[in-house]
Amino acid sequence: MLSYQHIYHAGNLADVQKHALLAWVLEYLTQKDKPLTYLETHSGRGLYHLDADEAVRTGEALAGIKRVQREGWFKADHPLSRALTQVQATHGRHAYAGSPLIAGNLLRDQDSMHLAELHPQEFGALSLAVSRFGAKTYKHDGYELAHSLLPPTPRRGVLLIDPSYEVKSEYDRLPGFISKVHRKWNVGVIALWYPILADGRHKSMVAALQGQDLPKVECHEVGFPAAREGHRMIGSGMFVVNAPFGIADEMRRLDALFAKL
Repeated sequence: MLSYQHIYHAGNLADVQKHALLAWVLEYLTQKDKPLTYLETHSGRGLYHLDADEAVRTGEALAGIKRVQREGWFKADHPLSRALTQVQATHGRHAYAGSPLIAGNLLRDQDSMHLAELHPQEFGALSLAVSRFGAKTYKHDGYELAHSLLPPTPRRGVLLIDPSYEVKSEYDRLPGFISKVHRKWNVGVIALWYPILADGRHKSMVAALQGQDLPKVECHEVGFPAAREGHRMIGSGMFVVNAPFGIADEMRRLDALFAKL
């Protein structure tokens, strides 16, 4: 489906969790001189403006990243803060980085980026937003793209899987997809983001993932108030395969911050 546009939700509390952990992973991996590959299956437009009518209308950024920055959740040297600061310096004070721009601002010249996005308008905006990083963008199904590119060169790296979950079958599809990805790319860090809805539909997916023989797994979930009355999302999760050493400490730090909401 091509109806989803993240601008309505950019900078919400789910983004805070997802982007904080993604930035931490990229910071960890780039400490070594060896190059790496970064891939995304569902990239969105990459760059968002939180003063846009769509973002203002939902108020999710106001309750999310704007509150987080006001309360000082992330110090200036945290990789997420560094990436967001750079994006605002380049694109204006209302600019907010999606995961492609977070990656673009934390990766190095020797690293590679491969970004998939099917939505025509989102793809056009994405290609423009990441052009300065030399990223390769694909107007292609992200699942198919991942299978075609894996194992990548360089072999070290990260795959972020961040679908919209508009279709309920997504939850059933993902455990098998991740299992196949890991068999093709056993050294890759695989990071799956998922929403936590009031009906708990994510639980069977997470149970299926945890039942697989996947290495160094970390599953992190946070809860937060619904963005507005009737909104179904009450939390978000990240399931990480080949989780880097030390990420559990960052997860616990986020737990303490989200517990104060």
